[in-house]
Amino acid sequence: MLAGPTAVGKGTVSADIRARYPQVWLSVSATTRPPRPGEVHGVHYLFVSPEEFDRMVADGQMLEWAVVHGRNRYGTPRGPVEEHLAAGVPTLLEIDLQGARQVRDSMPEARFVFLSPPSFDELVRRLVGRGTEDEEERARRLRTARTELAAESEFDVTIVNDDVTRATDELARVMGVTSAAPQVAG
Repeated sequence: MLAGPTAVGKGTVSADIRARYPQVWLSVSATTRPPRPGEVHGVHYLFVSPEEFDRMVADGQMLEWAVVHGRNRYGTPRGPVEEHLAAGVPTLLEIDLQGARQVRDSMPEARFVFLSPPSFDELVRRLVGRGTEDEEERARRLRTARTELAAESEFDVTIVNDDVTRATDELARVMGVTSAAPQVAG
């Protein structure tokens, strides 16, 4: 389970795991927020309506869910996670702090990894640099990030995301996955 503050690079590290460690299954979260440019339904997220999300929660289909940044809901569909774990497939959940706490309650045996920025200033630079949020949303996300950073001690392992390849390899080692897919030279 991978969590950390907004703009720390959770999505980037998860995409690198997907590309270089294909034996790891990456859970696809559901969200009520609209897709960002380049995001694909079913690959990056399951983009669902608020009504569909409510139905999934009511039917017990979510392993965890939360309102993030005071706006949109995110959650992890339970069925696919349980199926992959039962089959012995290395499984990665990329979730927020609230979700991590819920998973800790229901799956205390899971390994909880906190992805940390090299510094708060770098976190701000990454958030501003991605250019996907307006000033109000950036301020909201940075307030949330301070709370998330303060919760680092709740996790089993901290990985500093100062280099994506190094952070990805460290995450794979923590998960017990030892070999990346061979890289093909272009």
